[in-house]
Amino acid sequence: MANKKLKLLYLARYLQEQTDEQHPKTMQDMIAYLAGCGISAERKSLYDDLELLRVYGMDVQSVKGKSFGYFLGERDFQLPELKLLVDAVQASRVVSSATSRRLIRKLEKLCSNYEGSQLQRQVYVDGRPKTDSRSLLYSIDALHEAINTGRMVEFHYKKVGRPEKRVISPWQMAWENGCYYLIAYQDEKEPVGIRHYRVDKMAGVTVLDEPRRGKEQFADLDLPAYLKKHFQMFGGPEHRVTLRCTSDLESAMRERFGASPIFVPEGKGSFHFDVPVCVSDQFYGWVCGFGGKIEVVSPAEVRDGLRKLNERLAKIHE
Repeated sequence: MANKKLKLLYLARYLQEQTDEQHPKTMQDMIAYLAGCGISAERKSLYDDLELLRVYGMDVQSVKGKSFGYFLGERDFQLPELKLLVDAVQASRVVSSATSRRLIRKLEKLCSNYEGSQLQRQVYVDGRPKTDSRSLLYSIDALHEAINTGRMVEFHYKKVGRPEKRVISPWQMAWENGCYYLIAYQDEKEPVGIRHYRVDKMAGVTVLDEPRRGKEQFADLDLPAYLKKHFQMFGGPEHRVTLRCTSDLESAMRERFGASPIFVPEGKGSFHFDVPVCVSDQFYGWVCGFGGKIEVVSPAEVRDGLRKLNERLAKIHE
Protein backbone atom coordinates (compact mmCIF):
# COMPACT_ATOMS: atom_id res chain seq x y z
CA MET A 1 0.00 0.00 0.00
CA ALA A 2 2.85 2.38 0.87
CA ASN A 3 4.43 1.76 -2.53
CA LYS A 4 1.13 2.57 -4.23
CA LYS A 5 1.12 5.98 -2.54
CA LEU A 6 4.61 6.60 -3.91
CA LYS A 7 3.60 5.77 -7.49
CA LEU A 8 2.91 9.38 -8.52
CA LEU A 9 6.26 10.54 -7.12
CA TYR A 10 8.18 7.81 -8.95
CA LEU A 11 6.27 8.52 -12.16
CA ALA A 12 7.00 12.27 -11.91
CA ARG A 13 10.71 11.58 -11.40
CA TYR A 14 10.74 9.18 -14.35
CA LEU A 15 9.24 11.81 -16.64
CA GLN A 16 11.69 14.42 -15.33
CA GLU A 17 14.82 12.29 -15.76
CA GLN A 18 14.06 9.90 -18.60
CA THR A 19 11.94 11.83 -21.08
CA ASP A 20 12.10 14.86 -23.34
CA GLU A 21 10.68 15.76 -26.76
CA GLN A 22 13.24 13.59 -28.51
CA HIS A 23 12.85 10.67 -26.07
CA PRO A 24 9.17 9.93 -25.30
CA LYS A 25 8.34 6.85 -23.27
CA THR A 26 5.51 4.36 -23.85
CA MET A 27 3.04 3.05 -21.31
CA GLN A 28 4.96 -0.22 -21.30
CA ASP A 29 8.19 1.66 -20.50
CA MET A 30 6.52 3.30 -17.50
CA ILE A 31 4.98 0.05 -16.29
CA ALA A 32 8.40 -1.64 -16.47
CA TYR A 33 10.06 1.24 -14.59
CA LEU A 34 7.49 1.19 -11.81
CA ALA A 35 7.79 -2.58 -11.54
CA GLY A 36 11.51 -2.11 -10.97
CA CYS A 37 10.58 0.21 -8.10
CA GLY A 38 8.36 -2.51 -6.60
CA ILE A 39 5.12 -0.91 -7.78
CA SER A 40 2.61 -2.70 -10.01
CA ALA A 41 0.62 -0.54 -12.43
CA GLU A 42 -1.92 -0.95 -15.20
CA ARG A 43 -2.51 1.17 -18.28
CA LYS A 44 -5.84 2.55 -17.03
CA SER A 45 -4.38 3.68 -13.73
CA LEU A 46 -1.41 5.30 -15.51
CA TYR A 47 -3.75 7.37 -17.71
CA ASP A 48 -5.34 8.67 -14.51
CA ASP A 49 -1.92 9.29 -12.93
CA LEU A 50 -0.66 11.27 -15.94
CA GLU A 51 -3.80 13.40 -15.85
CA LEU A 52 -3.26 14.08 -12.13
CA LEU A 53 0.29 15.21 -12.89
CA ARG A 54 -1.09 17.58 -15.55
CA VAL A 55 -3.58 19.00 -13.04
CA TYR A 56 -0.72 19.41 -10.57
CA GLY A 57 1.08 21.56 -13.13
CA MET A 58 3.49 19.25 -14.93
CA ASP A 59 3.50 19.70 -18.71
CA VAL A 60 2.96 16.04 -19.63
CA GLN A 61 2.66 15.78 -23.40
CA SER A 62 2.15 12.93 -25.85
CA VAL A 63 3.42 12.27 -29.34
CA LYS A 64 1.47 10.27 -31.86
CA GLY A 65 2.54 8.12 -34.72
CA LYS A 66 5.18 5.42 -34.98
CA SER A 67 7.05 6.59 -31.85
CA PHE A 68 3.96 7.17 -29.69
CA GLY A 69 4.75 8.00 -26.10
CA TYR A 70 4.75 10.59 -23.33
CA PHE A 71 7.31 13.17 -22.28
CA LEU A 72 7.71 16.17 -19.99
CA GLY A 73 7.55 19.33 -22.08
CA GLU A 74 7.86 22.74 -20.42
CA ARG A 75 10.18 22.76 -17.41
CA ASP A 76 11.31 25.38 -14.91
CA PHE A 77 14.44 25.81 -17.04
CA GLN A 78 14.78 25.02 -20.73
CA LEU A 79 18.01 23.52 -22.07
CA PRO A 80 19.36 26.79 -23.59
CA GLU A 81 18.80 28.52 -20.24
CA LEU A 82 20.64 25.76 -18.38
CA LYS A 83 23.52 25.96 -20.85
CA LEU A 84 23.76 29.68 -20.16
CA LEU A 85 23.87 29.06 -16.40
CA VAL A 86 26.52 26.35 -16.81
CA ASP A 87 28.65 28.70 -18.90
CA ALA A 88 28.35 31.40 -16.22
CA VAL A 89 29.39 28.95 -13.48
CA GLN A 90 32.35 27.65 -15.44
CA ALA A 91 33.46 31.11 -16.54
CA SER A 92 33.44 32.51 -13.00
CA ARG A 93 36.96 32.53 -11.64
CA VAL A 94 35.73 33.05 -8.08
CA VAL A 95 33.84 29.74 -8.07
CA SER A 96 36.23 26.86 -7.40
CA SER A 97 36.48 23.91 -9.78
CA ALA A 98 35.00 21.58 -7.16
CA THR A 99 32.06 23.93 -6.52
CA SER A 100 31.55 24.35 -10.27
CA ARG A 101 31.27 20.60 -10.75
CA ARG A 102 28.84 20.32 -7.82
CA LEU A 103 26.61 23.13 -9.11
CA ILE A 104 26.58 21.72 -12.63
CA ARG A 105 25.56 18.30 -11.35
CA LYS A 106 22.61 19.96 -9.63
CA LEU A 107 21.71 21.85 -12.80
CA GLU A 108 21.74 18.56 -14.70
CA LYS A 109 18.86 17.36 -12.53
CA LEU A 110 16.66 20.13 -13.94
CA CYS A 111 16.58 18.48 -17.37
CA SER A 112 16.40 14.95 -18.75
CA ASN A 113 19.40 12.64 -18.54
CA TYR A 114 19.76 12.87 -22.32
CA GLU A 115 19.92 16.68 -22.27
CA GLY A 116 22.09 16.63 -19.14
CA SER A 117 25.00 15.23 -21.15
CA GLN A 118 24.99 18.47 -23.16
CA LEU A 119 25.69 20.48 -20.02
CA GLN A 120 29.19 19.06 -19.70
CA ARG A 121 30.63 22.10 -21.44
CA GLN A 122 34.06 23.67 -21.13
CA VAL A 123 34.28 27.46 -21.30
CA TYR A 124 37.67 29.04 -21.91
CA VAL A 125 38.26 31.88 -19.45
CA ASP A 126 41.28 33.83 -20.70
CA GLY A 127 43.67 31.31 -19.17
CA ARG A 128 42.73 32.51 -15.70
CA PRO A 129 42.84 29.99 -12.87
CA LYS A 130 39.75 29.49 -10.76
CA THR A 131 39.86 30.30 -7.08
CA ASP A 132 40.60 27.44 -4.69
CA SER A 133 38.23 28.93 -2.10
CA ARG A 134 35.79 26.33 -0.81
CA SER A 135 34.05 28.73 1.53
CA LEU A 136 32.99 31.38 -0.99
CA LEU A 137 29.33 30.32 -1.12
CA TYR A 138 29.10 30.35 2.68
CA SER A 139 30.74 33.79 2.82
CA ILE A 140 28.25 35.17 0.29
CA ASP A 141 25.34 33.65 2.23
CA ALA A 142 26.58 35.14 5.52
CA LEU A 143 27.06 38.58 3.96
CA HIS A 144 23.55 38.58 2.48
CA GLU A 145 22.18 37.58 5.90
CA ALA A 146 24.05 40.48 7.53
CA ILE A 147 22.81 42.94 4.89
CA ASN A 148 19.20 41.76 5.20
CA THR A 149 19.25 41.89 9.01
CA GLY A 150 21.29 45.10 9.26
CA ARG A 151 24.19 43.69 11.29
CA MET A 152 27.96 44.01 11.24
CA VAL A 153 30.34 41.27 10.16
CA GLU A 154 33.78 40.11 11.16
CA PHE A 155 36.26 38.34 8.88
CA HIS A 156 39.93 37.93 8.04
CA TYR A 157 41.00 39.64 4.83
CA LYS A 158 43.73 38.01 2.78
CA LYS A 159 46.37 40.50 1.76
CA VAL A 160 50.11 40.28 1.21
CA GLY A 161 51.49 38.79 4.38
CA ARG A 162 49.32 37.90 7.36
CA PRO A 163 45.49 38.10 6.96
CA GLU A 164 44.01 41.15 8.69
CA LYS A 165 40.97 40.99 10.96
CA ARG A 166 38.21 43.37 9.88
CA VAL A 167 34.93 44.41 11.54
CA ILE A 168 32.78 46.40 9.14
CA SER A 169 29.18 47.31 8.26
CA PRO A 170 27.99 45.57 5.06
CA TRP A 171 25.49 47.36 2.82
CA GLN A 172 25.58 46.06 -0.74
CA MET A 173 27.02 43.30 -2.92
CA ALA A 174 28.31 43.86 -6.45
CA TRP A 175 29.63 41.72 -9.30
CA GLU A 176 32.48 43.38 -11.16
CA ASN A 177 35.34 42.06 -13.31
CA GLY A 178 34.30 38.46 -12.64
CA CYS A 179 34.43 38.89 -8.85
CA TYR A 180 32.02 39.46 -5.98
CA TYR A 181 32.63 42.64 -4.00
CA LEU A 182 31.15 43.74 -0.70
CA ILE A 183 30.45 47.48 -0.48
CA ALA A 184 30.62 48.45 3.17
CA TYR A 185 31.16 51.20 5.70
CA GLN A 186 34.23 50.94 7.88
CA ASP A 187 35.16 53.11 10.85
CA GLU A 188 37.65 50.86 12.62
CA LYS A 189 40.60 52.80 11.23
CA GLU A 190 41.41 55.90 9.20
CA PRO A 191 40.29 56.92 6.69
CA VAL A 192 36.71 56.27 7.74
CA GLY A 193 34.18 55.81 4.95
CA ILE A 194 32.79 53.55 2.22
CA ARG A 195 35.12 50.74 1.12
CA HIS A 196 34.88 47.60 -1.00
CA TYR A 197 36.30 44.13 -0.37
CA ARG A 198 36.71 41.12 -2.63
CA VAL A 199 34.57 38.37 -1.17
CA ASP A 200 36.86 35.54 -2.32
CA LYS A 201 39.62 37.09 -0.17
CA MET A 202 37.47 36.87 2.98
CA ALA A 203 37.81 34.00 5.43
CA GLY A 204 35.74 33.10 8.47
CA VAL A 205 32.89 35.55 7.79
CA THR A 206 30.83 35.86 11.00
CA VAL A 207 27.61 37.82 11.40
CA LEU A 208 27.70 39.82 14.63
CA ASP A 209 24.83 40.92 16.87
CA GLU A 210 25.91 44.55 16.66
CA PRO A 211 23.77 46.74 14.34
CA ARG A 212 25.60 48.05 11.31
CA ARG A 213 26.64 51.66 10.93
CA GLY A 214 26.95 54.07 7.99
CA LYS A 215 23.29 54.68 7.18
CA GLU A 216 23.85 58.36 6.41
CA GLN A 217 26.84 57.62 4.18
CA PHE A 218 24.92 55.04 2.13
CA ALA A 219 21.72 57.06 1.86
CA ASP A 220 23.02 58.88 -1.22
CA LEU A 221 25.31 56.18 -2.62
CA ASP A 222 24.90 55.65 -6.38
CA LEU A 223 26.31 52.13 -6.72
CA PRO A 224 26.65 52.14 -10.55
CA ALA A 225 28.52 55.46 -10.37
CA TYR A 226 30.72 54.07 -7.58
CA LEU A 227 31.66 51.06 -9.72
CA LYS A 228 32.34 53.18 -12.82
CA LYS A 229 34.89 55.42 -11.13
CA HIS A 230 36.89 52.51 -9.65
CA PHE A 231 38.90 50.95 -12.47
CA GLN A 232 39.15 47.19 -11.92
CA MET A 233 37.89 48.04 -8.40
CA PHE A 234 41.22 49.60 -7.41
CA GLY A 235 41.04 52.62 -5.13
CA GLY A 236 42.88 55.91 -5.27
CA PRO A 237 42.34 59.65 -4.75
CA GLU A 238 39.16 60.83 -6.45
CA HIS A 239 39.41 63.56 -9.09
CA ARG A 240 37.10 65.17 -11.61
CA VAL A 241 38.97 64.20 -14.76
CA THR A 242 38.52 65.71 -18.22
CA LEU A 243 39.20 63.29 -21.07
CA ARG A 244 39.55 64.13 -24.76
CA CYS A 245 38.81 61.22 -27.11
CA THR A 246 38.72 60.59 -30.84
CA SER A 247 35.18 60.42 -32.17
CA ASP A 248 35.31 56.66 -32.86
CA LEU A 249 35.48 56.01 -29.10
CA GLU A 250 32.05 57.42 -28.30
CA SER A 251 30.36 54.02 -27.94
CA ALA A 252 33.27 52.67 -25.85
CA MET A 253 33.03 55.66 -23.49
CA ARG A 254 29.26 55.24 -23.17
CA GLU A 255 29.76 51.58 -22.34
CA ARG A 256 32.28 52.48 -19.63
CA PHE A 257 30.69 55.59 -18.10
CA GLY A 258 27.01 55.35 -19.02
CA ALA A 259 24.70 58.14 -20.14
CA SER A 260 25.57 60.66 -17.42
CA PRO A 261 28.66 62.40 -18.91
CA ILE A 262 27.97 65.21 -21.40
CA PHE A 263 30.06 64.71 -24.53
CA VAL A 264 31.20 68.05 -25.93
CA PRO A 265 32.11 67.88 -29.66
CA GLU A 266 35.35 69.50 -30.79
CA GLY A 267 36.88 70.09 -34.18
CA LYS A 268 39.17 67.57 -35.87
CA GLY A 269 36.95 64.59 -35.02
CA SER A 270 37.17 64.55 -31.22
CA PHE A 271 35.09 65.25 -28.12
CA HIS A 272 35.73 65.77 -24.40
CA PHE A 273 33.83 65.07 -21.19
CA ASP A 274 34.27 65.16 -17.40
CA VAL A 275 33.93 62.15 -15.08
CA PRO A 276 34.77 61.38 -11.44
CA VAL A 277 37.64 58.87 -11.29
CA CYS A 278 39.52 57.20 -8.45
CA VAL A 279 42.93 57.63 -10.03
CA SER A 280 45.19 54.59 -9.90
CA ASP A 281 47.74 52.85 -12.11
CA GLN A 282 44.83 50.76 -13.38
CA PHE A 283 43.13 53.95 -14.62
CA TYR A 284 46.32 55.04 -16.34
CA GLY A 285 46.64 51.59 -17.90
CA TRP A 286 43.07 51.87 -19.20
CA VAL A 287 43.90 55.21 -20.84
CA CYS A 288 47.07 53.82 -22.43
CA GLY A 289 45.16 50.79 -23.69
CA PHE A 290 43.48 52.98 -26.34
CA GLY A 291 46.82 53.65 -28.04
CA GLY A 292 46.88 57.42 -27.81
CA LYS A 293 43.21 58.00 -28.66
CA ILE A 294 42.50 59.35 -25.16
CA GLU A 295 44.17 62.43 -23.67
CA VAL A 296 43.95 63.38 -20.00
CA VAL A 297 43.29 67.12 -20.24
CA SER A 298 42.93 67.91 -16.53
CA PRO A 299 43.54 68.14 -13.64
CA ALA A 300 47.25 68.84 -13.98
CA GLU A 301 48.27 66.36 -11.26
CA VAL A 302 46.48 63.48 -12.98
CA ARG A 303 47.93 64.47 -16.36
CA ASP A 304 51.37 64.66 -14.72
CA GLY A 305 50.85 61.26 -13.07
CA LEU A 306 50.21 59.64 -16.45
CA ARG A 307 53.30 61.31 -17.93
CA LYS A 308 55.50 60.07 -15.05
CA LEU A 309 54.16 56.53 -15.38
CA ASN A 310 54.98 56.53 -19.09
CA GLU A 311 58.47 57.81 -18.32
CA ARG A 312 59.02 54.96 -15.86
CA LEU A 313 57.79 52.42 -18.38
CA ALA A 314 59.99 53.90 -21.11
CA LYS A 315 63.04 53.72 -18.85
CA ILE A 316 62.32 50.09 -17.96
CA HIS A 317 62.06 49.19 -21.65
CA GLU A 318 65.13 51.05 -22.90
